[in-house]
Amino acid sequence: MFNQRVILSYDGYGFAGFQSQDEDKGRTIQDEVEGALQRLHDGAFVRIEASGRTDQGVHALGQVISFRTPRDWRDSELARALNTKLPKDIRAMASSSAPPEFHARRSAVSKHYRYLLDACDTQHAVRRRYAGHTGFTLDRSAIDAVARLYVGRKDFASLRNAGTDVKTTVRHVIRSEVTWDGVTMIFDVEADGFLRKMVRSMVGGLIEAGRRATTVAALEAALDACDRSRWPKPAAPEGLYLVEVKY
Repeated sequence: MFNQRVILSYDGYGFAGFQSQDEDKGRTIQDEVEGALQRLHDGAFVRIEASGRTDQGVHALGQVISFRTPRDWRDSELARALNTKLPKDIRAMASSSAPPEFHARRSAVSKHYRYLLDACDTQHAVRRRYAGHTGFTLDRSAIDAVARLYVGRKDFASLRNAGTDVKTTVRHVIRSEVTWDGVTMIFDVEADGFLRKMVRSMVGGLIEAGRRATTVAALEAALDACDRSRWPKPAAPEGLYLVEVKY
């Protein structure tokens, strides 16, 4: 069996998330990709592993998957073949053989996510699937201060999704910064790992501080408390993109 690595992009709208569901709750990225691989391998089932399991409505520019196949595909050959079997809202951007020990999730060093937020009265209709939206402007200086608050090795228990079962809620955030393109806030964050809905919760904190519903000091105290009930609700999934996974 040969270990393969593929970089995927996908439009998360219309998917119930990346991970295959125990019950029929809608389309998933995993089901579509595994189905395409099965058709490429004469009906043999191929199980894929992803760098992370994006939620419903979340997009990817650089999701990485790994899996083993009975065929040793040449570089890029598998990506081209996959795109003939995949739906148009999932694309294989690149493929290559990988060392036997490579694993899309366990081998990852860091992940880079980006969130797009339109801070304006009325959002363009074509943006509704691809950016979050607030019906008001935001205090940019407050947002910058909160973004800096996330940097470092910290316990992010206050930002995790309720009921998430993980060994530790400590994560090391390498980069957390905000830039603007007109009225659109662009939040880039990179870390050694993320809790479920952690990035969207980060954006929730940015929004609450930006609209002056809370203060930077209050958010710092809420982060230190490791209490989910004290943190603002997560932002909508539509604005979130998995940009890159580093190894």
